[in-house]
Amino acid sequence: QVQLVESGGGSVQTGGSLTLSCVVSGYTYNRFCMGWFRQAPGKEREGVAAIDADGDTRLADSVKGRFSISKDNAKNILYLQMNSLKPEDTAMYYCGADFTPRMTAIQALGVMESPVGFGYWGQGTQVTVSS
Repeated sequence: QVQLVESGGGSVQTGGSLTLSCVVSGYTYNRFCMGWFRQAPGKEREGVAAIDADGDTRLADSVKGRFSISKDNAKNILYLQMNSLKPEDTAMYYCGADFTPRMTAIQALGVMESPVGFGYWGQGTQVTVSS
């Protein structure tokens, strides 16, 4: 059973930084997409960042230049480095994984926002940015 556990959320002021981490375990097939999506109260789910099995990454336009996604394959940890945080970044952030063959990072962003979503996701970690 695939499990994902996020950590690293918290409360920061505008302009601050946070690093989210996600430990993934329980998988047997080692080629898969991972990503981060977020959801704020009353808003639709937004795909924030994705990394595919080849290491290609994609970021949502709303976070380009401020966020970055990376993965430590040896430790099975996905990261989201968030800099220059804004109040509009306030949301619950979720880590997800999907084993659909040949999914690209670009496709992954869209899948995360779709009604189906990724195959697996964690419990989420709250990020709050105050002005």
